[in-house]
Order: sequence, then structure tokens, then C-alpha cells
Amino acid sequence: MQFLQSPPRFLFFTGKGGVGKTSIACATSIALAAAGKRVLLVSTDPASNVGQVFGISIGNHITVITAVPNLSALEIDPQAAAKAYRDRIVGPVRGILPEAIVKGIEEQLSGACTTEIAAFDEFTALLIDSSLTQEFDHIVFDTAPTGHTIRMLQLPGAWSGFLEDGKGDASCLGPLAGLEKQRTQYKAAVDALADPQKTRLVLVARAQTATLNEAVRTHSELAGIGLTQQYLVINGVFPASETLHDEWAQAIFQREQAVLHNLPTALQGLPTDLIGLKAFNLVGLAALQQLLVEADATPNKPCDAPHIHAPSLASLVDDMVADGHGLVMLMGKGGVGKTTLAAAVAVELATRGFPVHLSTSDPAAHVMETLNSTLENLTVSRIDPHEVTKQYRAQVLSDKGAQLDAAGRAVLEEDLLSPCTEEIAVFQAFSKVIREACTKFVVMDTAPTGHTLLLLDATGAYHRDIVRQTGEKGHFTTPMMQLQDPKQTKVLIVTLAETTPVLEAANLQADLRRAGIEPWAWVINNSVAAAAVTSPLLKQRAKNELRDIEAVATHHAHRYALVPLLKEEPVGVQRLKDLSNQGV
Repeated sequence: MQFLQSPPRFLFFTGKGGVGKTSIACATSIALAAAGKRVLLVSTDPASNVGQVFGISIGNHITVITAVPNLSALEIDPQAAAKAYRDRIVGPVRGILPEAIVKGIEEQLSGACTTEIAAFDEFTALLIDSSLTQEFDHIVFDTAPTGHTIRMLQLPGAWSGFLEDGKGDASCLGPLAGLEKQRTQYKAAVDALADPQKTRLVLVARAQTATLNEAVRTHSELAGIGLTQQYLVINGVFPASETLHDEWAQAIFQREQAVLHNLPTALQGLPTDLIGLKAFNLVGLAALQQLLVEADATPNKPCDAPHIHAPSLASLVDDMVADGHGLVMLMGKGGVGKTTLAAAVAVELATRGFPVHLSTSDPAAHVMETLNSTLENLTVSRIDPHEVTKQYRAQVLSDKGAQLDAAGRAVLEEDLLSPCTEEIAVFQAFSKVIREACTKFVVMDTAPTGHTLLLLDATGAYHRDIVRQTGEKGHFTTPMMQLQDPKQTKVLIVTLAETTPVLEAANLQADLRRAGIEPWAWVINNSVAAAAVTSPLLKQRAKNELRDIEAVATHHAHRYALVPLLKEEPVGVQRLKDLSNQGV
């Protein structure tokens, strides 16, 4: 493995949820320890199974892993770190400021940016010379902070003063409030990250367009702030040996090979390693010791493919159509297939004779072109996230930045690079479409998170302005109210039958519930267990899915549907129709 050759002291693994970065970080730590190096493994992944892997409780303190000589581990809980961070900022004003203002501050500090900065606050001490880490030869991090977070920490100026003057009320400025005292320590940490002699960043992806596009974004962001020592690991590559006599295996292999042969230009110059797909779950010391070893992926003991019975996507549509109109929102992390499923729901509704407007912010325009030319009752619109975000940033800088000094404007410009900004801009564009749901079905992809919705409601003032103008007894409906009304809006959470995507979907559901939005159903996409596979590797992976499917069916979802892995890409009306009606 190239990323393991002459490794520096710090190794960071980053990538989208579900690509295997935690497993690779653990396997790397085990390999380095086996080579006689003293290693500290640090996890900030909310889906961390480090303690489970080694059969001990780790938590937020350095713990010796007795099963692996030379290895210690530390689990930083990002949510606990974020809570402690919020308490330090909000505590001094609680009981002094009005409760409504305190709640607004808490909400401003509830998003991903706060979590990133709080986690960075926790492991900053590990990046500088200190007695805490001086005994270790290597410190392996899962997961790395984003370029957005690091750039925020690099910004000059008195952040606290900027906020105290009332200039910082956008999405991610709040988290900056508690940073001033640690600026010297943060500078040393950022310098260590940018030093190629000290730090190596490993981008982890799958042989899928979505995860590779995320790797491109991360590569560009971090290279732009000096983190140039980057490697690429493409995990879970389907082996050619499994393609005999199995149409699904052949289809997966061909799709992945096409992606690998058309690797994004930005990634082509990076040292790259491929790790083959394994039949076993990557839990347990024995499994992780095999992860970085090139070996036959076929299970030693072939298993029977499970026979699973679950509702189809069309069965969910059966329950949607009673009112003849409404808003259907598909939410989920990138790479789970929500855009395709949104198109499939729209096609199913339209073929039943209902007028449907499909609105998407996904760049996969080829799906919409197919729909536009072939299906009655369906209209399609595409919101360009880049364009609407550009317009939103320009508007905010014009309105709020006009009276700021150079330091204040720099902070505002950095804040507007946050992922929250794109969510807000896209949601504002979607809001113009939402009102059509009173007379037809509106199917929306992609939806913002609950944090963004709450932020819009708490600080965006649109809802409150309407209330003030009309009074409590006035007749009005805001987009937020429509999303909270289960009679008007049905939210479908999309996930995969894998541990990390299910956990991320559960976190999204909790986030939405905090915003007063109750998800209507879950959709498990690309299920191997729902396909008629014969490859030994795929049959074992189908068996591995059963636990996560059961968790969704019995614990997370009020109702759910299972969409099988397909042999052909579901592009075009007929294939989308077939996708909805796959019975399992």
C-alpha cells in the first residue's frame, strides 16, 4: 500500500460516510503497531466501532489496547464535544438574556460547523508537542476536519469582538465565539497539518461517482490551504473473480471499472491504492488484520442467500395518493441514491395519472432529460446549487457586508463557504416550488437538514415576520409550517443496508424531529439481500445486511421500503418504473 510507505507522524483518513475510512484507519494502526511503532488511534467518527473491534471500552481517554502490542486508542465523541463547547458559550448568558435569544444562540451552535470545530478543539492538543502524545511514533486520525473548518481557524481578526458587535448572525459564525483564547494553540496545530513532513492526508472513496466527487472537493479544499501531502484509497473494489455466472456481479464490476477508468482529473495525480471488497463485516481484530492484505475475497464457507420479504417503493406510493396532491421530500446523505428514488417516485405518481413536479438539485441532468421527453403529467425543474448559492452569497455580502471592516468581511465571506450556506440557498429556491403542492404532487430532492430548517426558522425571521404581521389568529402558511404538517408533507429518508449509513440516517431523523418534522417512511436502497444473487461474496454480503434491515424495520421507521440492487442503471422512465415495482 503506497499510503503506508514511509508514513509521517500524523495520518488523517477522511471521506463520505460508509466508504470504510474507520476500518482502514484501524487496519493501518494495527499494521504500524505490528511493525514495532508506538501508535495512537484517534477516532472522531460518530459511528466509531473502535471499542467493539478490540472488545474493550475506550471513550475519551487514551486506552492501551492489550490485544495489539504498541497500540493505544482514544475516542472523541463529537456530539459530547459540541455540547461542552456550546455550554461554555451559552452558560454565561443563560438567565441574563431572554430565553428566546438563548434558544436562538443554541440553535446557531447546533450544526455541523460547531461539531467540527468542537472536535478540532478536542484533538488540537494531539497535533502539537505535548506530554500527552510524546511517547507515540504515529497518531492516526479518523476523521479529518474539513477545509472549511481549518480556514475558519486561520482567519485573522478578533472574532469575539466581531460577534459582540452584532455583525455575526449567519449560519456558522456562532461557533467562532469561543475560539479567541486558543488561537496560539490552533495556529500550531494548523501549521502541523500543513507540514508534509509531519502529516499525510488519505482520501477514502469507493468506485462510485458520488464518493469520488466528494474526494475531489476535499482534495481541492485542503490543497488550497496547504495540506498537499495527499493519497487516495479506493475501497471495496469488486473482484473480477466473482463475476462468473452472476449477472449482478458482472453489472457491479462493469460499473466500477467504468468509474475507475474515468477517474476525476483532480485525483489522477495522487498516489492511489485499491482495496478489494471483502465478504466479511469489518468488525473484530481478525477481520481488520485481513483488510489491507490482498487475498481471495470469496468466503471460505459459502452461505445461502437470504430470502427476505419487504414492501416495495410502489407500496409506499399506494399510501401517498389518498389526497391526490402533496409534498414528497427525499432526504439522506450523498451517495445513497435519493435522486434516483425521487425520480422513481415521481414516475410512479405520474403514471397513475397525477400531475407531478419533480424538482432536483442534483447535477445528473440526463435523468431529467429522459423524463422531460417521455412522460405525460410530469414536469421537471433543476435548481443549480452553484448558481443559487452564488446569488445568495452575493446578496448576503451586499446586505450584511457593506458596513463591515476588512476583518469582519473576511469572517462573513468564510462563513458563506459553509455547506450550510448551500443548503439555505437551495431551500430558498425550493420554497418557490413548495406552494405548488396544494394542487399537485411535488417531489423534492435534495432536502436540507433539520439544523438548516431550524436555523431558517429561528434566525431567518420569515416565519416570525408573518406572525407579527398577521397576528396569532391570522391565516397563513409558511414553508416551515408546511414541512411540519404531516398531511401536507411526507419525508422519505433514504439509506443503505450498512451500519454507518443507517446510523447517519438515524441522526438525520433525530435532527428533523428537533425541527418538528416527523419522517413518514424510510427507503433502503441498493439492497443485495433483495436481489437474486449467486456470487458467494454477494450472498455473504446479503446475509450481512439483515441486521441493518431489521434495525430499520423494527426500530427506526414507521414504515419502510426495500429497493434491490439493480443490474442496470435506473435511467429512463421504464427502468425507474421497474425500480418502484420490484417486489421482495
